[in-house]
Amino acid sequence: MAFTHLHVHTEYSLLDGAASVKKLAARAKELGMDSLAITDHGVMFGVIDFYRACLEEGIKPIIGCEVYTAARSRFDKDSEKDKFMGHLVLLAKDNGGYRNLMKIVSEGYRNGFYYKPRVDKELLREYSEGIIALSACLAGNVQHNLLNGDYLSARKEALELREIFGDENFYLELQDQGLEEEARILPDMKRLHEETGIPFVATNDVHYVMQEDAQAQDVLMCIQTASTIDEDNRMRFPNDQFYLKSEE
Repeated sequence: MAFTHLHVHTEYSLLDGAASVKKLAARAKELGMDSLAITDHGVMFGVIDFYRACLEEGIKPIIGCEVYTAARSRFDKDSEKDKFMGHLVLLAKDNGGYRNLMKIVSEGYRNGFYYKPRVDKELLREYSEGIIALSACLAGNVQHNLLNGDYLSARKEALELREIFGDENFYLELQDQGLEEEARILPDMKRLHEETGIPFVATNDVHYVMQEDAQAQDVLMCIQTASTIDEDNRMRFPNDQFYLKSEE
């Protein structure tokens, strides 16, 4: 079985993804892959175009979303207590999961919106059936706690997510985009896996199709943050490793 990218941001992660769905599907086929996920930030309005583009290339589309998780409840909107938001990748494993994913994402906008559409554990519990969850990138709550040196909180978070989604439906996400922070938490990620039995899944945080597209992504980030290319202290990606890599 070929490697499958399960953490992919398309052009529908507005001003944050520079990957067109058609080019993503075509590139996945070029690389010999037979399936590909879409996990845009907090939204699902790209899934129909993505689904069609994948089918045209003979690629199995996996529908998902990287949701923002509220610091407390999705109804809490305090500028100090609720400004931190975690990330969590959700993937639909069947039609029921797809419907539940739509409900989760819609509710994030309807009642959870505070700067961004947010979901909480109550919502995830209600609509967990048919969904596979991944612990996401460094902004995921498990990894964020490990970065802060709080292993016990990371372990508690991981166990709760496994309890919500089921033993076979929660995975610890391993990423290597060449970041020092990713390398720093690897020993604790391994310890967490060994102590809990929660399995690993390897992903790459895809935001553009080809490595040379990193410059276009940088321009996109400038537009998003009202900055210019020449500014030193602006938000930017740390390197050019956020592309649709080959299995190798």
